[in-house]
Amino acid sequence: MDSPPLLPKVMDLLLDAVCVVDVEGRFVFISAACERIFGYTPEEMIGRNMIEFVFPDDRERTLAAAATIMDGMPHPHFENRYVHKDGRVVDIMWSASWSESDRLRLAVARDITELKRVEHTRNALYRISEAAHTSENVHALCQHIHRIIDELVPADNFTVALCDETDETLAFPYSTDPQATQLLETDTPIAEVIRSGQAVLINHDALAVDWLGVPLLTERGIMGVLAIQSDSGKRRYTEEDKQLLYFVSTQIASAIQRKQAEAELMHRAHHDVLTDLPNRALFNDRFDVALARAHRDGEQLALLYLDLKDFKYVNDSFGHEVGDQVLREMAHRLLQCVRESDTVGRMGGDEFTVLLTNVLGPEYTGIIADRIRAAIAAPFDIAGQRLTISVSIGVAVYPDQGEDREQLFRQADADMYAVKRQ
Repeated sequence: MDSPPLLPKVMDLLLDAVCVVDVEGRFVFISAACERIFGYTPEEMIGRNMIEFVFPDDRERTLAAAATIMDGMPHPHFENRYVHKDGRVVDIMWSASWSESDRLRLAVARDITELKRVEHTRNALYRISEAAHTSENVHALCQHIHRIIDELVPADNFTVALCDETDETLAFPYSTDPQATQLLETDTPIAEVIRSGQAVLINHDALAVDWLGVPLLTERGIMGVLAIQSDSGKRRYTEEDKQLLYFVSTQIASAIQRKQAEAELMHRAHHDVLTDLPNRALFNDRFDVALARAHRDGEQLALLYLDLKDFKYVNDSFGHEVGDQVLREMAHRLLQCVRESDTVGRMGGDEFTVLLTNVLGPEYTGIIADRIRAAIAAPFDIAGQRLTISVSIGVAVYPDQGEDREQLFRQADADMYAVKRQ
C-alpha cells in the first residue's frame, strides 16, 4: 500500500493552519490545524466563503486586504478576528500571497488569541491605573473603565454596584442599565456574587444574552460587584472571559477605592466635621458662583446669618456632647427649611449661614426666615433633656444691600447683631 503524500502529511502536523482560497474567496484546501484554531473540520469549511467565518466588525478590512494580495502584494502580518465554532472570537495573524497562474490565494494562519489577550490585559491595567489619576470622580472613573472593558469583552450593559454595609444595600455609582438600590438579601445575580465572593457567569442560550459578574475585592473584603451583559448575540461570554474580568477586577477595585478616598478627603476639607455642612471655604466658593450667576442673569439672592441665643449656656449646663447634638439637629432642621438649590453652611461655633438663590421678591426671604425661626423654636429632645433655643437672623439681599460677598456678609452680620440687641 502506498503511503500518503508527504507534503499534506507535513502540513497536517503544523501548529499553524494552511488555507487555500480561490478567486471567489472560497476555501479549496484546509489543513488539519484549522479544526484546532477555528473549531471546524476541513470538510465543514471547504467550499464555503472565508468571509463567513470572519468576525463581522473585521470583514470590510479583511476583504480590502484580500484584494490587495490578489493584486500581487503579499501580506505577511495581517491580523483579524474569526468566530470559533463554539462562539468564541479568536485572533489570527495571517501570512498570505497570491498565485496568479493558479488563481489561488495561499495563507498561513497563526492563532495569537492568547498573545492578544495578554497584550490587551496589560494595556487595560495601565489605562485603568491612569484613569484612577485623571478621572474627576467615581462616576467618571467607571465611564473610563466601561470603555476599557468593552474593548476586552463586549459590554452592552455595564454596572458597578458598591456595598453599603451600614444598611445592607447596594449603591450604583454607574450603570448603563439603570436600576434601583437593592437589598443584599434579594435573589439577584449581583447579590449572589457578593454572598459567594466568586465570579458568576450566566449564559442564556435561548435569548443569546450573557451576564457576567465579578467581585471587587479589597484587603478589607468585597466592596462591590462589576457586572457586564452582552445583548448583541454576536459574542458569547466564556470561562476565559470570566478569568480575564476577574483578573482586572482587582485593579478596578483599587482604582475605585483610590477615587473614593480622594473624594472623602476632598469632602472633609470642605465640610464641617460635626454637622457635615459646607464649611466657610466651600460656602464662600458657592456664594461667589451664585453671585456671578445672579449678576449675569439679573437675579436676586439673599444671605441669612444665624446665631443661636445662649448656646454657651447649653454647653456649660449640659456638656459639650449635648451641645454637639444640638448643633447637628440644628443643621438638619435648617436643611429642611430650604430648597436643594440653596446652601446651608456652618461658619463655626453656633453661627450658621444660608444662601438663597433666585429669590423672588423680598417677601420670600422673610418667609424662609420665619420658617427657620419656627423650626429652631421647636423643643430639642436630646439625651433625656428637653431644650428650647431661639435664633437671631440677619439678612442681606443682592443687589439692594451689597454687590459683593464682603459687603453682603457685613450687612447680614450687622443686621443679625441688631436683631440680638433688640
